[in-house]
Amino acid sequence: EQRNSLLFAAIALLYSAVGFGGGSSYIALLALYGYSYEVIPSLALICNLIVVSGGLVLFFKRGHFAPRLFWPFALSSIPFSFFGGLIPISKELFLLVLGVSLLLAGIKLLFIDRLKPCDSYSLPSPFIALALGAGLGFLSGLVGIGGGIFLSPLLLLMRWGEPKQIAATAAAFIFVNSLAGLLGQIVKTGPETELWSYWPLFIAVFVGGQIGSRLSSGTRVSQKAIKMLTAGLVIFVGLRILFFA
Repeated sequence: EQRNSLLFAAIALLYSAVGFGGGSSYIALLALYGYSYEVIPSLALICNLIVVSGGLVLFFKRGHFAPRLFWPFALSSIPFSFFGGLIPISKELFLLVLGVSLLLAGIKLLFIDRLKPCDSYSLPSPFIALALGAGLGFLSGLVGIGGGIFLSPLLLLMRWGEPKQIAATAAAFIFVNSLAGLLGQIVKTGPETELWSYWPLFIAVFVGGQIGSRLSSGTRVSQKAIKMLTAGLVIFVGLRILFFA
């Protein structure tokens, strides 16, 4: 557990430095080390909540949060994330959905730096935002990925906000989806007292997340290097789950 805690702390530090929670990489490591597929989503969602909360507070303090951009996505994602957490699925289906999700997340990370910001931005139509929020929310609750890793590049690609607003929106999106998905998982499986036996992982991601959030505000962090490293890990584990699990 000590080795896993160190890895989780490192992932939390890296992801929090670029505004994400790290759910995809937590899931990748948990799956790689043979944790029960029934507990993986809950553990990843708790870690997401712990890590992203620190960055979210900083975004609020600096005035980067844009409610008009966030709420249309969140209104549909919250209930669908809860419903996704409620759904009981077989181990085989879970691994299939997880593997595909990790591959997509890794590919998104590889290509996100090619999405260049521009001078003009516009808000998405409410219908499109609600539809996208519902799909990402459902996926979040089902497998334990907060959804920000998909939402952020999408917002950049469609020019739906300034980079700092997008980072704040992704952090808030991860937080509400992780909370709703976790509640769904708990309702499905009952109060998981077993989860608290993993407290070293929770402390590790708290420490890593706090360091990463402050590091990103005080120094120049190489976001490209971070994204390349994490993308490599996520794609590797996604392929391993799909073809060797």
